[in-house]
Amino acid sequence: MSYGIFGAPVKHKVFVSYHHHADQAYYNAFSSAFHDTYDVIYDNSLERSIDSDDVNYVMRRIRENHITGTSCTIVLVGAESPKRKYIDWEISATLEKGHALIGVRLPTARLTPDNQYVLVPDRLLDNINSGFASWLTWEQITASTAQLGQYIAEAKNRSVSLINNTRARRVRNG
Repeated sequence: MSYGIFGAPVKHKVFVSYHHHADQAYYNAFSSAFHDTYDVIYDNSLERSIDSDDVNYVMRRIRENHITGTSCTIVLVGAESPKRKYIDWEISATLEKGHALIGVRLPTARLTPDNQYVLVPDRLLDNINSGFASWLTWEQITASTAQLGQYIAEAKNRSVSLINNTRARRVRNG
């Protein structure tokens, strides 16, 4: 934990990206468990809060209103996450800012048809494969405040040269 000039703990801001309809309970549990240590913020249901079809405008709003001021984005990956355009856009905005990125496999995450791999949002997978993003389980990320802090510190220390943000943005939900 970091401390401010008067010795009070500084709450690091963490942006949490997730599918609201399917994974709200996991966000609530995460936020409740870590609210004393981290300033946990999320996308406030972008579909309702940003009333525009202009992708560039929406991306600017994501960067300015949600990603700016944070240092890490945690993506809660459930069954529908790989299909959601706003999750893709939030990951893209995070990478544009050079912020840390952590993917978290929820118990609801789906496996490939051969049951070999978890289905992960493509842009997140690109960055797991490049070595930029961390890939953890729900159990790992919620084990303790200190452990989460260590995961965030490790993610923040990764070189931005590992970022892969070349994929075209998802234009619709799957």
